Amino acid sequence: MQRDGRASWRAIADAVGGTVATVTRRGQQLIASGVVRVAAVPALGAHGTYDAFFVRITCRPGMQMAVAEQLIAQPDVRFCTVVTGNYDIMAELVVRGGATHYPQLLEDLQGIDGVAQWRSDLIMHVYKVSFDWGRQLYGERIDQDVAAIEPEEPETCKPEHFDDADLQILAALREDGRETFQRIADGLGMNESSVRRRFERMRAARCVDILTLVPSAALGMGAETLMTVRVAPARLDAVARELARYPFVRYLAAMLDENALLCEVITPAVPELYRFITESLSRLDGVEGWSANMELLYLKRGFIETPWWRGQVAPSR
Repeated sequence: MQRDGRASWRAIADAVGGTVATVTRRGQQLIASGVVRVAAVPALGAHGTYDAFFVRITCRPGMQMAVAEQLIAQPDVRFCTVVTGNYDIMAELVVRGGATHYPQLLEDLQGIDGVAQWRSDLIMHVYKVSFDWGRQLYGERIDQDVAAIEPEEPETCKPEHFDDADLQILAALREDGRETFQRIADGLGMNESSVRRRFERMRAARCVDILTLVPSAALGMGAETLMTVRVAPARLDAVARELARYPFVRYLAAMLDENALLCEVITPAVPELYRFITESLSRLDGVEGWSANMELLYLKRGFIETPWWRGQVAPSR
C-alpha cells in the first residue's frame, strides 16, 4: 500500500502471497483502526506558485503539544513533528504566492500561544520525497550498493491542469484515498467512467500525490531523524544526489542557509542510524558536519494529519 495506496486488494494479495479475503480483511482493519491512512492530495504547484520554508520552533515549557496542535490545523503546514534537541517542533510551511506572502503567515503563526522562538529557512530544491520507506523491511540493507537505486523526485503540477470537477474528486479522495470511483461519482452527480478517467489523467500527469501514512514503529522502524547536513558549497548537489539513493533517506532538500541539506532518515533502531552516520554519511566527499533531532511524534505529513497521534497524546483543552 505504500507503493500504491489505491492498489486493489487482489493486487496486494498477489504481491504478498496471501489470499484476497485475508488481505482485504486485514487491510480494512488497519484503516478502520487508524493505524493506516490513505489520502490523495494535489501535487505541489497545483494552486500556483509557492515557496517552502523549514521552520524550527522553541516552545515555552509544557506547551509543545498545544503549539503543535494549532500548527497542524493550518492548511499551509505540510508536515509537523515534535523533536528532541535544541528545538521542540519542526515543520514545513508551503507559502502560496511565494516568499513575499510569508510575513502575512508569520503574523498568524508566530502569535500562537506557547511559541518562544521561531527560526525559518528557505527550501531551495527538493531532491527526494518518498513514502515507500517500508521496502527496507524486505531485504534492502543499509550497507547495500546504492548505485542502482534511482532517487524519487517530488511531483509538481500547475493550476491549469485542474478544473472544478477534478478538485472535487481530489477533495473526496483526501478524506479516503481508497474510496471507489462509483461512490465518488454518486456523491458528485457524475458517472463512474468520467471520475475514473479524470483521476487517471491527473495521475498520469503527476498532478496527484497518493499517501499511505503508517507509524514507523508499527513496522519495526524505531528511529526517525531529521538531520541538517553541512556541505562544502561546490559539493552540495553531488552529495545530495548520492544521499537520495539511500532507501532509508525519506526526504532530502537543499536549504538556503549554511550550505545545508535537510535529510530525514528512518532506520530500524539507533544502531543502524549510527552505522549510517559513521560508515556512509561521514565518508561522503564534501560533508563537513551535521546536527540532528530525533522525531518523537509525527502529527502531519504531506498536508494530512496522521491518524494515530491523538491516541498517543491527549489533545490540549
